[in-house]
Amino acid sequence: GILEKIRLYLTKKLLPHLEDRRKYHQEFASSTSFHGVHNIVQTRSKTRKVLWLLVVAGCLAIVIWQICSRFIYYFSWPTTTTVVVQYVENVKFPAVTFCNLNRFQAHAVSNLRIIFLIWNIVSGVLQKFAVEDKYSQELNDFLLGNQNFSIKEFTRKNGFYLNSSTLLECEFFGKPCYPQDFEHVFTEYGNCFTFNHNDLPARRVSLSGRGLHLLFDVQQEKFTDEPALGYTDAGITFVIHSPKELPRFDGLGLLTPVGMHAQVAIRQLKSIIQEYPWGECKPDIKLQYHKIYSTNGCLQECKARYIQDWCGCLPFILPGNGTECDLMKFYNCVYPAVYDIEIKGLCTLGTHNSTCPTPCEETDYPTTVTYSSFGGEKAMKYFSAKLKKSPEYIRQNLVRIDIKYHDLSYKITQQQKALTISELLADVGGQLGLFCGASMITIIELLEYIFTNFCWMCIFLLLKAPEMPQWNNPSQDQPTHKEKKKGIQEC
Repeated sequence: GILEKIRLYLTKKLLPHLEDRRKYHQEFASSTSFHGVHNIVQTRSKTRKVLWLLVVAGCLAIVIWQICSRFIYYFSWPTTTTVVVQYVENVKFPAVTFCNLNRFQAHAVSNLRIIFLIWNIVSGVLQKFAVEDKYSQELNDFLLGNQNFSIKEFTRKNGFYLNSSTLLECEFFGKPCYPQDFEHVFTEYGNCFTFNHNDLPARRVSLSGRGLHLLFDVQQEKFTDEPALGYTDAGITFVIHSPKELPRFDGLGLLTPVGMHAQVAIRQLKSIIQEYPWGECKPDIKLQYHKIYSTNGCLQECKARYIQDWCGCLPFILPGNGTECDLMKFYNCVYPAVYDIEIKGLCTLGTHNSTCPTPCEETDYPTTVTYSSFGGEKAMKYFSAKLKKSPEYIRQNLVRIDIKYHDLSYKITQQQKALTISELLADVGGQLGLFCGASMITIIELLEYIFTNFCWMCIFLLLKAPEMPQWNNPSQDQPTHKEKKKGIQEC
């Protein structure tokens, strides 16, 4: 009974008569803003109908092809790169970290080779260093006999130092600077010192061609490396980096040998990378011990986490607050752990799905370095009298470095989306308007037409459905259960 009532209601209220439905189709074809359809319906000539039908079908096919191609292009996440040179009145000066190639004081080292091998094991967390097997027994003997030996404190006290005897001259933008303006930091070169580490606001350059001027005395007779281990150079190595980032010497350090004058012209380059899927950066990544995100800082924190989990201690050369590793832990656990991290790829960088993806914004300082011999004849006499040193000593120990901006400008390399959502909609709308004269109103009309016909089809199928069987109301012709039981008993 309920099904019959529903059918009766649908027939009277919702499903129009056949003539009304034909009239609705004809009115839609005549009044729709989809151009060309009314020409197919209203024209009486069959030839013209066929021609208009071909035109409309061809334009519709072109529109579908163009729209599909635009969507395929959009979901390929295309990007473009723009380069802008911005000129300013003043620009921030970067941080500069200086290290002596001769790392340790010779008088404090009883076995120079062992100290260098130990330091290379310690600094191997920053730059991989392979220890040859022929030194293994010698290292084991030293570690067993010097269990309380601290390579950190030894390096701090007996490594390269910065004072008035090693930093002979320092001038920043016409004003004197002193060893106190440099901050100590451990790198793979041992004791290093960073100028402008805190990024003081006053340290800005307002004229190109002026910057930081330094004169170092490397004191070769006091600081020496082991030539048998491959350390044969003497001089100052330095790296230019952002004040908020740690120095990274691996492949990026500049070298000025003794007796040379290096003039370094720098530029500031800002790179802006799009987030995934257009680019490879992830803007939500934050570092625990660094102010800004960088791949080098992220890589160091990743290694620190794994080493602390595996060895229960933390190398002092890595960021963190864990218990410092002693020499035995360095040799027996930390060094193999770093090897496993690199072999297994536990700390990867570069792509968006790696441990340390590329930063969304990064500042680099491309450099141009020119060298000349330090000191002419008159300069040698002047420095010999001032320092009370021989010209030969000056040529073998002094290093002059000038770091300045090439000009007061910075270059911005920005990665941008080649096609945004608004541009995609504009392309789709342009194709629809050009070939079909359609707009958003036309799409709504089509959706309404499709929805109305869909509802009519559902009602039609529902009316044609077979009647439901009456399971609970048995007919009079069929005997009930009691009657069947009575008949069986009579038999």
